[in-house]
Amino acid sequence: MIVLDTHVLVWAAADERKLGRKARALINRLWDTGEVAVSAMTFWEIALLQSKGRLQTEVADWRAQRLAAGLVELPTNGAVGIHAVELRGLPDDPADRLIVATALAQRAGLMTADDKLLNWPHVLERHDARA
Repeated sequence: MIVLDTHVLVWAAADERKLGRKARALINRLWDTGEVAVSAMTFWEIALLQSKGRLQTEVADWRAQRLAAGLVELPTNGAVGIHAVELRGLPDDPADRLIVATALAQRAGLMTADDKLLNWPHVLERHDARA
């Protein structure tokens, strides 16, 4: 299973060229087996983008469409929240911390283009979304 960072989900949904060929192929391959997921926090971040005018979509419908198409939404619970705080060396962005903690809790890989997350020295399978 892979957990998509928020920007990766947006790129994939919009068929953005920023999403690399290798990353897109991995998403497509795992999508068919129900192994592409996002943290519930991803939809919170997308709603924030929409509220700031940086994303033009009705978030509830957009979310429902993605889930109906096979995207898996992973819950954020207290254990994930606590783990997110305990992770050393990660940037202080709460959403990034929760997304990483969600991937770790699921023993899943993380797909991101965030260099800080890609270079974080921790045992976590990572995929560069630009590749």
